[in-house]
Amino acid sequence: MLKIHFGDVQNEVYKPSLYFDNQYNEDWITTDLTKKMIQDVDQSTVVAARIIDSPYLGAITPRELSGGVKTLILLAYDDSGMIFNGSACGNNCAKWILEIAKTKDITIALHNIMDFGDGPFEILIENSGEIVRTRRDYVDQAIQYV
Repeated sequence: MLKIHFGDVQNEVYKPSLYFDNQYNEDWITTDLTKKMIQDVDQSTVVAARIIDSPYLGAITPRELSGGVKTLILLAYDDSGMIFNGSACGNNCAKWILEIAKTKDITIALHNIMDFGDGPFEILIENSGEIVRTRRDYVDQAIQYV
C-alpha cells in the first residue's frame, strides 16, 4: 500500500538523488522493473549495470539518471526504512509509485499535490489516517496539508 505524509516527516530523505548516488546497488539497475521505469521516465535504455544509453546525454551511469527515476528505484529496492521525498518525482512517476506499492508497502513525503490520475487506487494519507481511492478524495485530503 502507498502511504503519503504531506509535509516534512521524521526520517525523510529530502534529496533522494544524493542518497541514491551513495547507496544504490548495481543489481537494482538491471531488473526488469528498473529498465521499464528508466525507459518510460527518462527515455533511456539500460545497457548494463553501469551503462545507460540516453538519447540526450549519450552513455551515462546510474548517477546521471533523473531524480525521479532514482527515487523510484529507491522506493522499489531500498529496505533501509527511510521515507523518501516523493516531490523529487514528477507526475510522470506517479503510475510507477502506485505500481511499486502493489508489491510492497511504501511511504513517501509529499510537499506538493502529485497527480495519481482518476483511480481507482488505495492511498493512506498518514496526516489524517484516511484511505482515499479517487482523485477527488485524494485532492480533498491533500489541500488540507500542502
